[in-house]
Amino acid sequence: MNLYLDDNRVDSKLFGLLGKAGHTVVRSADLQLSRSSDTRHLEHCIRNGLVALTADRIDFWELHELVLVSGGHHPGILIVRFDNDRSRDMRPHQIVRAITKLEKSAAPVADQVVVLNQWR
Repeated sequence: MNLYLDDNRVDSKLFGLLGKAGHTVVRSADLQLSRSSDTRHLEHCIRNGLVALTADRIDFWELHELVLVSGGHHPGILIVRFDNDRSRDMRPHQIVRAITKLEKSAAPVADQVVVLNQWR
């Protein structure tokens, strides 16, 4: 999967694990897009065919709705929910495993918002 990691809760360990799992991964920091608006992040994903991976569920859900209601499309948005509870929050290896399960299921990702926590 071609993934774009935004600024929100993304770390270098996750970046490395995703690469080892065979994903093409682009980080916002690598493109000088750190601290850009969520709109700018999603715009980059749409223009470059990248699935957004973020923990910013509210803003990206609203952007998803806006894109679809205006007749547009996007490659997909993967959300990781964090509740600041170490016993429930997903760790990098769990995120990678959830993406692998999602891919194997052949569930659609384009034009969808997928909460990865449900794919543990």
